[in-house]
Amino acid sequence: MSKKVLGLSFGRKFGNTEVMVKTALMECEKAGDEVQFIRVDDLDIKICTGCISCVVGMVSGRGKGGCPIKDDFHIIDEALMECDAVIVGSPTYVLSPTGRFKTVCDRIGPSHDITFRKAAFQEGIAKNMPLDKLPDERTFKPRVGALVSVGGAMTQNWLSFMLPTMYEFTMSMGIDVIDFHEYFGAMAHEHVLGNEKEMERMKQLGQNIAAALASQSDAERTKWRGEQDGVCPVCHCNMLTVSQDRTFVECPVCGIRGELSITDGKIDAAFSEEEQNRSRLRWEGKLEHSTEIKTCAVGPGQIKDLKELLAPYKEYLK
Repeated sequence: MSKKVLGLSFGRKFGNTEVMVKTALMECEKAGDEVQFIRVDDLDIKICTGCISCVVGMVSGRGKGGCPIKDDFHIIDEALMECDAVIVGSPTYVLSPTGRFKTVCDRIGPSHDITFRKAAFQEGIAKNMPLDKLPDERTFKPRVGALVSVGGAMTQNWLSFMLPTMYEFTMSMGIDVIDFHEYFGAMAHEHVLGNEKEMERMKQLGQNIAAALASQSDAERTKWRGEQDGVCPVCHCNMLTVSQDRTFVECPVCGIRGELSITDGKIDAAFSEEEQNRSRLRWEGKLEHSTEIKTCAVGPGQIKDLKELLAPYKEYLK
């Protein structure tokens, strides 16, 4: 049975990003996979308002994680539910992905969090609720992904927040990223079609996705196939943050603590198995976060005179 691969481009029509994503999709199609492509800028995707009705509905047992905003997001949602793999590409706008990319991530985030959806689904089944009132069961099938970052700058550090930020797309759904690639220096070429090295890399990325989908074991399916190992053994990114007391480092993507060392002039960071398991890219880390929200969230009524306290702000510079 063929697998379904979704390609999403946040770039211009027939621009570098779109062509790179489509090149990878072509390789998946050659391998026998079914492919779909969406140019996201063609869709009307409104910003998340932060109403949290998606999470409240799931936590309270009264909803399935749906969003009250009426726009074209349902097109992306259905494509994600149907796919077994997703390849996401975005150009670089001021060190990081496009605004529309972030908007889509905000809409996916809490509403598609796999831990919230799993708990709501299981509780609903226990109560004999109809399936159409529960989170989409397709949420829970395993998926793999690949990220493609594209930047015109000739120095790679002008793309510094790209790949770490792009993990926002795959994080909440638990999509296992098995490859990513960063194309910088695009301004030196009229189009990526004139850059044979980059085109070959995209072919390899597509082949890596196809190979992951054809794997017979979970370990083989989720293994890292990218060219960069990275300092973090989970997300394979090279970005680190230093703790406030400067005694340890953290991977800002995974949210896990590591010990910094320098060996033979090279910087390294060691992350224990326990820390790796609580990465927010993995079930344990996501569950840690959703449990924190469920147990610590404060409902209305805690501040008795909130309306009176807000009154001066409603009148100020209105």
